[in-house]
Amino acid sequence: QVQLVESGGGLVQAGGSLRLSCAASGFTFSRYAMGWFRQAPGKEREFVASISWISWNDGRTSYEDSVKGRFTISRDNAKNTVYLQMNSLKPEDTAVYYCAADRSVVGGLVASEYDYWGQGTQVTVSS
Repeated sequence: QVQLVESGGGLVQAGGSLRLSCAASGFTFSRYAMGWFRQAPGKEREFVASISWISWNDGRTSYEDSVKGRFTISRDNAKNTVYLQMNSLKPEDTAVYYCAADRSVVGGLVASEYDYWGQGTQVTVSS
């Protein structure tokens, strides 16, 4: 059974940091690109970051423009876990953050392209 379980969300003040984790099971994690999406109340789910499963180094990464330089996606294949380090958080980062797996070399930017999804973890940034 495929499972993606997010953790690490919570309440943080603007300018603070959080590290989200997503523990995967039930599929060959190392053969899937991984992504993070978020959805704020009343808004569509949007792409945040992705990381490939094949690369010469740690994996090719992509980021939504508003989080570049602040967020970092990484993965640990030995632990079947993907992370999202979030620094310099802003109130507009407040959303439910979802982990997703894409059976592709490089994670796509469109949510519909992903095969598996977690239940999400709430991130709230106060001003």
